[in-house]
Amino acid sequence: MGTVDKLLFGFMVMSVLLTKVYADPDLLQDICVADLTSGVKLNGYACKENTTADDFFFAGLAKPGNVNTTTGSLVTAANVQKIPGLNTLGVSLSRIDYVPGGLNPPHTHPRATEIVFVLNGELDVGFITTTNALISKTIKEGEIFVFPKGLVHFQKNNGKEKASVIAAFNSQLPGTQSIAAALFAAAPEVPNDVLTKAFQVGTKEVEKIKSRFSPKS
Repeated sequence: MGTVDKLLFGFMVMSVLLTKVYADPDLLQDICVADLTSGVKLNGYACKENTTADDFFFAGLAKPGNVNTTTGSLVTAANVQKIPGLNTLGVSLSRIDYVPGGLNPPHTHPRATEIVFVLNGELDVGFITTTNALISKTIKEGEIFVFPKGLVHFQKNNGKEKASVIAAFNSQLPGTQSIAAALFAAAPEVPNDVLTKAFQVGTKEVEKIKSRFSPKS
């Protein structure tokens, strides 16, 4: 199965699964292409007057991304901020590429369930329930795994080859909150005494972790 066929198959499967249950409100007109420049604050985006086919098009998922991150993974989003025509439609996609050993660190999507389709490679994936139970599995090319809305989850490439997935969401803008970054890179900072007590470590350890997340000059 070629890359284009995999993308098409994955998109069709995810689209069918996600059209039945979506997180965003129902649309009240045929289309409402997002006006990303509007200063009007809504639960979503204001509609712009003139639309074109390009408002519904994005080619950014066709090729693997250039993974040059400390975690060894790269997320390329195809949400309403990249495809204005997704506004009010309640769906979006992402492509995630991983080098060998690459990790998409523990994170949550507060507004959407996620379903991933493996384009190539092999990944160890999992999510953690609110009772702290880990649900995990190794998934391979052509296989699918689901991460329920709002639950902490991750993907790790423990194989020797690169890996890629297409991820679908039942929201035009699912949001992503990385657990480590949220706690150790917040602005203003989360107080050290909160983190030392929560993680049962000393201030030096907390400061060391925070320094790893500080912007590089």
